[in-house]
Amino acid sequence: MALTMRGQVDLDADRNRVWDALNDPEILKKCIPGCQELEKADDRRFNATTKVAIGPIKATFSGSVELTDIDAPNGYTISGEGRGGIAGSAKAGATVKLTDRPEGGTSLVYDVNANVGGRIAQLGARLINGVAKSYADQFFSSFAKEIGS
Repeated sequence: MALTMRGQVDLDADRNRVWDALNDPEILKKCIPGCQELEKADDRRFNATTKVAIGPIKATFSGSVELTDIDAPNGYTISGEGRGGIAGSAKAGATVKLTDRPEGGTSLVYDVNANVGGRIAQLGARLINGVAKSYADQFFSSFAKEIGS
């Protein structure tokens, strides 16, 4: 089942600070809902383990993420996949673009495309989209607090 999500978040930090935070596994681990492990495998890859709950299904997903089209400090493309045992699997890609705001700070624009399979896909698009939006909102709220501190 396919999922798309687009959004923009305005952050009260300069673009270099936002860029550095988007590439810092310790900051990302604190901000990603349910993240148990996040380690940098090399300059372009991260390995992660995250617990998720979508409706009645709770699972631990393990996977990897790769950064491509890196244009520091303006953005990159993220692609990754994870497996959650019998709960299913997910494969996703996202573009992230950073621009300076005229009044100061940085705008982060994201565009996500994902596919989920297995038991999770059987829950339906409305439920999955709602949970994905909730997780994104939690991430960006935590991320804004982290880079503001």
